[in-house]
Amino acid sequence: MTDRPTSKRADAARNRQRILDAARAAFAETGTETSMAEVARRSEVGMATLYRNFASRRELLEALLVDEVDEVCAAAAAVEGDSPEERLTAWLRRFFQYVSTKRPVVIALVEHTDRTNPVFDTRSRMLAAGQPLLSAAQEAHRIAENVGLDQILDLVVAIAKIPGTAEYRQPLLDAALAGLRQRGT
Repeated sequence: MTDRPTSKRADAARNRQRILDAARAAFAETGTETSMAEVARRSEVGMATLYRNFASRRELLEALLVDEVDEVCAAAAAVEGDSPEERLTAWLRRFFQYVSTKRPVVIALVEHTDRTNPVFDTRSRMLAAGQPLLSAAQEAHRIAENVGLDQILDLVVAIAKIPGTAEYRQPLLDAALAGLRQRGT
């Protein structure tokens, strides 16, 4: 009898993750017009399960944003590379992916939430997660020391906002990241 609550919790956690995965995909494909019914359909859960996990569209959007920020921050600690510069660059590419794909969620969330909501305090979390990577690359004299992480993140965000396809923006990101290298390296 003690196994039942554990399996029920595991099932609920799986349903919640299925909802988040389906919502992320739906917002990426259809933008801010994605309905809760569409999220339920894609996640293959009933509307009651959806609303049991997320009482409102705003709660779902907030959970998506927090989930994505958590993933990017965790990636900073787990990023791989042979040098501090490679680890920083790999994380900045992950950050670029996040910025490029989160826009529909943020746009929809802004429509339903006050911007002073703490869920929007993602920048300080990103800076805290990425700073050790930048510091290590700068201490190894691989990345210019006269730029801060806030400036680098602003650059990546600006590139992500350029209209066009990912293939169009990718060479711009590559050039910008190469430009961060310490002269002579």
